[in-house]
Amino acid sequence: MTRKGALVARRDALRTRKSDRMTPHPKVADPVRTRGPRPTSRLLRHLLPYWRRLLPAALASAGSELAGAALMATAAWLITRAAEQPPLASVSVAIVAVRALALGRGALRYTDRLLGHDAALRAVAGFRTRVYESLVPLAPAGTPAFRSGDLLTRLVDDVDAAQDLLLRVLIPASAAVAVAVTATATAAVLLPQAGVLLGLSLAVAGLLVPALVLTLSRRTGRTEKAARAELASLTLDLTRGAADLAAYGAGGRAEERARRASARIAALERRGALTASLASAVILLFQGAATVGVTWLALRAHAAGAVPAPHLTVLAVLALLSFDALAPLPAAARRLAEVRASAHRLAGLLDTPPPVTEPADPVPFPTDGPLGVEITGLRVRHHAGGPPVLDGLDLRLPPGRRVVLRGASGSGKSTLIAALMRFVPYESGSIRVGGRELRDCAGADVRRAITGVTQDAHVFHTTIRANLLLARPDATDADLRAAADRARLLDWIESLPDRWDTVLGENGAAMSGGQRQRLLLARALLADPPVLVLDEPTEGLDPATATAVLTDILTATHGRTTLLITHARAGLTGADRVVTLEGGAVVPTGERQAVRTGGP
Repeated sequence: MTRKGALVARRDALRTRKSDRMTPHPKVADPVRTRGPRPTSRLLRHLLPYWRRLLPAALASAGSELAGAALMATAAWLITRAAEQPPLASVSVAIVAVRALALGRGALRYTDRLLGHDAALRAVAGFRTRVYESLVPLAPAGTPAFRSGDLLTRLVDDVDAAQDLLLRVLIPASAAVAVAVTATATAAVLLPQAGVLLGLSLAVAGLLVPALVLTLSRRTGRTEKAARAELASLTLDLTRGAADLAAYGAGGRAEERARRASARIAALERRGALTASLASAVILLFQGAATVGVTWLALRAHAAGAVPAPHLTVLAVLALLSFDALAPLPAAARRLAEVRASAHRLAGLLDTPPPVTEPADPVPFPTDGPLGVEITGLRVRHHAGGPPVLDGLDLRLPPGRRVVLRGASGSGKSTLIAALMRFVPYESGSIRVGGRELRDCAGADVRRAITGVTQDAHVFHTTIRANLLLARPDATDADLRAAADRARLLDWIESLPDRWDTVLGENGAAMSGGQRQRLLLARALLADPPVLVLDEPTEGLDPATATAVLTDILTATHGRTTLLITHARAGLTGADRVVTLEGGAVVPTGERQAVRTGGP
């Protein structure tokens, strides 16, 4: 990794740690101990809207298994009956049935796969959207209860468990029930004693064995999910902190931790596979015993003249084939244990309360022209019962004026930005924008009017054009050029071989620090919010570059209500007012003339 890459990685890590300290968030309960409805039942309720698509898939799966069993039973009856040399007309129906069942089995199997995967993928897509929507209100304030790798595992692997629940648990179980009931009923019609024996064998093999697997796999499933989340977090730490690990010679220790986590997952997988394999062997034993028992009963009945030879063959084949539908059940039980563990983890995410409560009846938020901001007596705490970070803060941003807010680290500058954008709640005081109280407005409306460059603003691994269009998807090429020109970025873009289609790399790795900050500024200007907030837009830049960027920012924001947070003293001559934040309150440090005459 280059020196620049190492600096970028170290800067991002510092931003993340600072953001976590800045933003309050309630402690999340252990997902395994989540109270309320059972997480698996909640997961099923999320999938219920797709039952109209799932039901045909389940019926097709059951039909396919029944067609396979009926095909073999009919073929056995036909062969036995043909050995008696009956008239062709008496077996013509069976001949047609064999052909129809053979074709039908293939068609139903294809239909099962098509409808089942279509329904499952639609259900998972809808559920993933639901989980993402529940995460959106949490993310701006940070998610300190979840490590990044763990959160990624919940959003990907745990949500995919909904697909496993449908395709590998519910549909195979429904097909097994249909085959078991039909086989038992058919055997009971042909020979009641055989029906009782077959039914009991199917019940024990199909209920008790999977239940035992589920019980044994429950703890393993939870442990394996936690281990996978740990491995994801370790992998993310390895990739993000590669430069620091290499610099301090700690790469080997980090890799060893990842290897141990991977070995633990492999051991858990082997244990689960062994449990499912032993259960499958038990089902095979039941299959053999039931087949022998049913055949013996059928032979006795045939010897007594109670059962004809074709029926004897059908009973033997039926007993053998009916257990084939039970073969997937041990694996389904193991998968169900994993699904339950995933459901518990997702419940912990879905039950996390948002840091800001939306108003029941939000008032319309003004969006026209520059807006003024009036902050009076503002008090914000990081945690309930903790000391206030902002205590009695008063600040006024007149419409169209540029106010610079300076202060030491930890003085609450970023917390003020978070409160303005409705990322964190304020305990008391008032924030009025355009005459509306901020807490009475919907958060989404607030952020459409108050936005800009936050402390942890992200540059996406895509083109320059796509990064800018994030702020305004309907922007024209002329709009993009105007925003880039105001941010003093246009000349650099035009000098690139691919120009606007240049891919910027992970978090802007292909850019210098100054170019990255100018890109973020261009994106904020393209959004054209009535109130622009800029949180430490020159962090990590050398003094000369920082001064140039600040000068360009204040020039580009002329006539726009702007709150600029910075540590710098130089480059602020374009500001209308500079204030300092100390002890959670604002201390005026000069008007525009004072800024012009102040030193660096």
